[in-house]
Amino acid sequence: MNKPTKVSPPSTRHTRRWPASLAVVSVLVLQLLVPPQINALPRWLMPVLGGLLLLPLVYMNPFHLRRDEPWLRPVEVVLVAVLVAVNAYYLAGMIFFLNNGDANEAKVLVKSALLIWVTNVVSFAVWYWEIDRGGPFARAPEHEREAERADLLFPQMTVDLPGWKGWLPGFTDYLYVAFTNATAFSPTDTLPLTARTKVLMGIQSAISLLTIAIIAARAVNVL
Repeated sequence: MNKPTKVSPPSTRHTRRWPASLAVVSVLVLQLLVPPQINALPRWLMPVLGGLLLLPLVYMNPFHLRRDEPWLRPVEVVLVAVLVAVNAYYLAGMIFFLNNGDANEAKVLVKSALLIWVTNVVSFAVWYWEIDRGGPFARAPEHEREAERADLLFPQMTVDLPGWKGWLPGFTDYLYVAFTNATAFSPTDTLPLTARTKVLMGIQSAISLLTIAIIAARAVNVL
């Protein structure tokens, strides 16, 4: 008599959301440290605005991506776009300060450059995480959504090695892509495949280049 086939229970694995949320919260807290010399707006404005956009995302999926709602992705994209736009505003304010203010205030220059650079890395890391292959819900195997074509070519996707079959990138992988792009001003081990990703990487590199080449270089001369 044949034994009945044992059916494995369905997988309860869910893609983690909290690393991306924690990164955004960290950037919002940093906005409270923006020097008034480069920011004419109230310091609380950006943390409050970003917090209002982040709140529904965390409420729907506090730790893992379990509830897939159509409106979640547009809210996420708007949040990241606001972070990038405000960061560009800080960069413009920093350049204006260099040309019209007291450019010998080294602490202001270093503090502003560091804040702009960190915000640049985190904001674009979340953006890459959100758009690659249609977003984290489309990439997650536990959700019944068809993933779009890949926007980024990770090296793990090109090798045939034991233990890497079915590999999927997490937020840390996108954070590393954003970090290396902001440091080298170009892709390193992960290549952009689509036009939208190339545009985003170009914008991120431009912000990073201006921050380091113009602002940080001036700060070093002052010191």
